[in-house]
Amino acid sequence: MTKYVIKRSLNYLVLLFVACSFAYLLAASFLNPYSVYFGRQPPVDPDVIESIMRECNLSNQVSLWERYTTWLTKIVTDWDWGCSPLQVSVNEQIGMRVWVSLRLVLIGTLGGVIIGVLVGAWTATRQYRIPDRVYTFLSLLIICTPSFVLGIMLQILATKANNALGVRVFEFVGEKGPMGDYPLAELVDRLQHLLLPTIVLILLTAASLSRVQRNLMLDSLGADYVRTARAKGLPKSKAVMKHALRTALIPTGTYVAFTVATMFVGATYTERVFSFPGMGQYGVDTILAMDVNGIVATTAFAGVCVVCGAILADIVVAILDPRVRLS
Repeated sequence: MTKYVIKRSLNYLVLLFVACSFAYLLAASFLNPYSVYFGRQPPVDPDVIESIMRECNLSNQVSLWERYTTWLTKIVTDWDWGCSPLQVSVNEQIGMRVWVSLRLVLIGTLGGVIIGVLVGAWTATRQYRIPDRVYTFLSLLIICTPSFVLGIMLQILATKANNALGVRVFEFVGEKGPMGDYPLAELVDRLQHLLLPTIVLILLTAASLSRVQRNLMLDSLGADYVRTARAKGLPKSKAVMKHALRTALIPTGTYVAFTVATMFVGATYTERVFSFPGMGQYGVDTILAMDVNGIVATTAFAGVCVVCGAILADIVVAILDPRVRLS
């Protein structure tokens, strides 16, 4: 299995390099970083602007190929992803925002995955009964509700709860806020700010994944090998857990791995609603700011997340499916 994973990883790395190179060439060709200085009062001297653009490797007076090779050389030799047109270091922004997204997305997504798999598998064993219909209705209702609407609804409910209790139990503006002087005050404050956006991500992930897992589980429950196991006297619980669920988790593993990866830059609405300075919000900000280096760095981060998800999916599939290990 090790050779299989290494071979797949090398293929993914080549694709990641190609994707990042194309992202840089497209961003550098079509974006105009000079525009961030237009209309400023007092006006910025054109020579000063050009000096800044050259320092940031964004000058349109330099050929695109030369800018690309300079950008690539700095990354390979110094791991320097450049700076924005306003001379803000991309490395510093990425380093700060990655951990914000990690805390938010990892907890919310993993919680949603666990709940979604359990609910989907459980409702499949109770097809068309009342619990199945109730969970189906609730899941479809959540899926059809945009994430920003769900976030705003939770903020309204949290405000009412705070007013009713007379204490600010729920916080929903920013990653952290004013802290008290009691023990573990910083930890409690961060958990209070994490609670509502985490609930949003858990609900969205669990709702969609439960539908996927339910359908996969129904297919497995109707398979010949499960019916044969039941006919030979194997208890239903063992047939479901040992045979049906294991098989149903093979495609779910692939789906989950890519979901966790893409959520790092896909939780934009949630980060916007709750004012979390994460990677999703940074990706939008870089486009609005004509930040070529920031856009490429965000694209590269998203690509790394997808590569990690793909490798994780390959490992999960190889563990669950003996046919892959044998091949």
